[in-house]
Amino acid sequence: MAAASDFRNGMAILHNNDVWVIVEFQHFNPGNWRAMVRTKLKHAKSGRVVDHTFRMSDKIEEVQLEEKDMQYLYEADNNLYFMDNETYEQTFISGDLLGDQKRFLKEGNICHVMFYEGKAISAELPFFIEFKVTEAEPAVKGDTATGVMKNAVIETGAKVQVPLFIKEGDNIKIDTRTGKYLERVK
Repeated sequence: MAAASDFRNGMAILHNNDVWVIVEFQHFNPGNWRAMVRTKLKHAKSGRVVDHTFRMSDKIEEVQLEEKDMQYLYEADNNLYFMDNETYEQTFISGDLLGDQKRFLKEGNICHVMFYEGKAISAELPFFIEFKVTEAEPAVKGDTATGVMKNAVIETGAKVQVPLFIKEGDNIKIDTRTGKYLERVK
């Protein structure tokens, strides 16, 4: 058990029977009241971030999360299968846990997978991934105002907004956190 005064960024705790990771914390002492700790907690499975305040006297169970970089293999029945490149052991997580980021998964991506008590509970994609454009709308002549974007489909089937000069067959870099185009890759 850890006291709230022992909190640090990145620490994993068991709170309300769920695993949470402390993203940010701040000690504060409001006037005549007892000292408290304000935190931003990230749910280890869903990625949801919530604010929570703990009293300094609260005892919280600290948990150990194992983290591994694993290669994405395939999807079956809404489960995403990953392989440990050292042991060749396979594991899976529910596709729902990745949410919107799932559309950027392609075979061979190395993802950061977190385990709790030997079970995979979440996965994070690399922040930037290169994709081949499989479909792109044609650019309209004269439509050259600054920042004009058009729809394109990348190799995973995801639709993204790209600049007018991008055409089918081009390689582009996407920020997987926002789904936005970053640059064309040679």
